Amino acid sequence: METHSQKFKIRLGLFIAGGLALFVFAIFIIGKQKNLFNPVFELSANFKNISGLQVGNNIRLSGINVGTVDEITIMNDSTIRVDMLIRKEVMKFMKADCIAAIGSEGLIGDRLIVITRGSPDGPLIKEGQLIASMEPVETDAIMASLQVTAGNAEYISAQLAEIIFNVNSGKGTIGRLIQDTSIAENLSQTMYNLKTSSKGLDENMEAAKHNFLLRGYFNKKEEAALKLKAEEKKAAEKQMKADEKKAKKDQKEADKLKPEEEKPEEEKPEEENK
Repeated sequence: METHSQKFKIRLGLFIAGGLALFVFAIFIIGKQKNLFNPVFELSANFKNISGLQVGNNIRLSGINVGTVDEITIMNDSTIRVDMLIRKEVMKFMKADCIAAIGSEGLIGDRLIVITRGSPDGPLIKEGQLIASMEPVETDAIMASLQVTAGNAEYISAQLAEIIFNVNSGKGTIGRLIQDTSIAENLSQTMYNLKTSSKGLDENMEAAKHNFLLRGYFNKKEEAALKLKAEEKKAAEKQMKADEKKAKKDQKEADKLKPEEEKPEEEKPEEENK
């Protein structure tokens, strides 16, 4: 005797078929991401610290996911070996001197391995090769450095605030210069005194020139200045004449190198014109 109706059997069959299809689709997606259905080759790299890297994490080349981490093995107290499976189709783009580094997807994303292509003229990479590696920068170290920087910035801003407060309050040299108007008046008076002193010094020098005791000294200085000016003028005239002479000589040599111009036709005798 049948205990289930025909509709129930149909629904059960559709449910099982849908579950199997979903399972196959999930296997296909996971296998594609983990390169289970693509031809791959193996590479290895040694690190001192893998910084949270796990088996199955992605491997990137030029920003493209090209493989996954296959195995992580602790070799000794200072070396961790990471085996990588990479799609064989990108093998022709990788050089033997490429470098593997551990990065992350964003600031707090999963860890991954980033591989450089290597030098353009280098030999191609070989399967199973042990490539060079670069140690990762720990997030804790970055945060500690940021905390130190933030502390220094806070201390500097507090010092600047204190300095500005003292300046606005008229404390210190700069504060007194800005707030105390008497200092500005004193500076103006000092500049005026210097200007007056300079004018008086000029007058004293002019009077000294007319003093019979110092007149000879100033006359000698004027004669020396006139003599120097005359010599400079004479040297300039001499140089000008030399330049003119050289220019004429160069012009004559240039005229000699020119081809002879056609001479104008001689005037015919008067007899031929008649």
